[in-house]
Amino acid sequence: MTEDGHHTPDAGVPTTELALLAETFSRGQVTDLRHSLTACASAAGLRDQRLDDFVLAVNELITNAVRHGGGAGRLLLWRADHTLVCEVSDGGAGIGPDQLANHERPAPDTAGGWGLWLAGQLSDSMKVATGPAGTTVRISTALDGNSRRAEAAGTGERVE
Repeated sequence: MTEDGHHTPDAGVPTTELALLAETFSRGQVTDLRHSLTACASAAGLRDQRLDDFVLAVNELITNAVRHGGGAGRLLLWRADHTLVCEVSDGGAGIGPDQLANHERPAPDTAGGWGLWLAGQLSDSMKVATGPAGTTVRISTALDGNSRRAEAAGTGERVE
């Protein structure tokens, strides 16, 4: 658990000084944060469709934090070897176990419920830690273009 009461998916979070981007945000800062994220991810070596996918995945997590996690959150972006990692945390009441257990694609006519599913689909890995003190979602993508999800698809392995 971090000093501000959030649960982290696992160890290995860099200090703020080593992060490519470390920002707290609220509703009014989502667009600017998305632009900063795009610039940092591009500078780290993420390109083309993988860049677009990763930014969209993070945008979904930021939006979820604002809508469902108390109206604000914290984003941390860093590079770990040949992987770009982003963690978004909020101070909401957490995600229910039924919602976390459901990995199915939402119905096409469903207005909500797409955020976590999209983030998981558009990144190579996703881990979620949640509880009454908030939710932390960590996603990653390979910078070299070798998606772990694509590799796992050939073996039937589920990567989350």
